[in-house]
Amino acid sequence: MVAVIKPVIQVRGMRAEDLATVSAMENLSYDFPWSAGIFSDCVKAGHPCWVLCVDADIAGYGILSMGAGEAHLLNLCIGPEYRGRGLGRHLLGRLLDIARWNGAERLFLEVRPSNPLAKALYESVGFSEIGRRPRYYPAHEGREDAIVMALTMVEDHSEK
Repeated sequence: MVAVIKPVIQVRGMRAEDLATVSAMENLSYDFPWSAGIFSDCVKAGHPCWVLCVDADIAGYGILSMGAGEAHLLNLCIGPEYRGRGLGRHLLGRLLDIARWNGAERLFLEVRPSNPLAKALYESVGFSEIGRRPRYYPAHEGREDAIVMALTMVEDHSEK
């Protein structure tokens, strides 16, 4: 019998030395990527910035902003070679935990209509569409709308 070795999956805070890897992954993943400077600014600003590692190699990352009882998922990405393994769901779950631990009652995000896999992932954990931002994203043929989604993370007990 051959022993199957499960990979070690860890979510940890993003560090300055991670920025080159994260930026390279962003460039591989998107036609209109964030710049390395945006990632650096997020870390410097103290936004919750996290990397997901598989056997110590960075496989993905997520960035939140927090304030006034709300969180905003600014970026979530799994590197191309790691997709299809449930790592996006794992990282999203950890980011939801982090938002809750920081007092967020609702979490918002934008997603491209042209990214149905991401939209399906968000819907599968309870996000729902609450609106659209016209011409929000750059696109090859001009601009693309953003689907605005929200997840309420606390129950309303006021009517009970």
